[in-house]
Amino acid sequence: IQPGQKGLDATLGYGGHTKEMLKCLQGQGHLYALDVDPIESVKTKERLEKAGYGEEILTIRQMNFADIDQIAAEAGPFDFVLADLGVSSMQIDNPERGFTYKKEGPLDLRLNPQKGVPAAERLKEVPEEELAGMLWENSDEPYAEEIAAVVMEKLRRGEAVETTTQLQKAIGEALAFLPEKEQKEAVQKSCQRTFQALRIDVNSEFEVLYAFMEKLPAALAPGGRVAILTFHSGEDRIVKKAFKELKKVGIYNEIATDVIRPSAEECSRNSRARSTKMRWAVRAEG
Repeated sequence: IQPGQKGLDATLGYGGHTKEMLKCLQGQGHLYALDVDPIESVKTKERLEKAGYGEEILTIRQMNFADIDQIAAEAGPFDFVLADLGVSSMQIDNPERGFTYKKEGPLDLRLNPQKGVPAAERLKEVPEEELAGMLWENSDEPYAEEIAAVVMEKLRRGEAVETTTQLQKAIGEALAFLPEKEQKEAVQKSCQRTFQALRIDVNSEFEVLYAFMEKLPAALAPGGRVAILTFHSGEDRIVKKAFKELKKVGIYNEIATDVIRPSAEECSRNSRARSTKMRWAVRAEG
């Protein structure tokens, strides 16, 4: 990133990436940043303003990155774009948002709590077969059928599955057939995958990513670069396929041949980085 360039952080979050990119601009150029979360984007804007990054260098919009075409029509094309598809730490660490099974809270999982239905309501709408399919497709959950069966049986009996702890308990019951010494770790991993699968479904994350990948080339300036961080195989497959297909037809002239992973040192500093994969592409000049 060079001073004077124009860039887009498609997923503002806590603003860590935004801040590093702003440092590269050295007060010249402009960075646009998007976030669908109305609660956290306001806090991040305040933090960045206090760090000296005001509206003359940074524009923050509350919008979904699937609408990259709208911001590009207004402000683009961009010399660089970054999208970090992970849930931000503030969302995970706030029990009221329901993103983690480790803390008691409502089973919500919406990135924008003002739109759509919470995960607890979604569970009441889906048939058992569809729930099992969702767990398998969105997070490769090996015990998808067992978990779906227990959750649906609870709902049929009139038992609530409306909090993070209630869902965690249901997953524990579903995996009770496993040998005792394997159970704790298996339940933990299945909880992570189940919460991920529900979050992807509630926020239509794959549909959003498909829309973003489709609109991305038109938002990039000739020679513009994009980097995308994914956190599970489903996302990575979508990004990899889109980059490969568009390189084949000459829209990108260069793409990452291999996925880039965080070093052991970075993972020890930030355990949440462990599952990250990064891919990049460069827009053709023509």
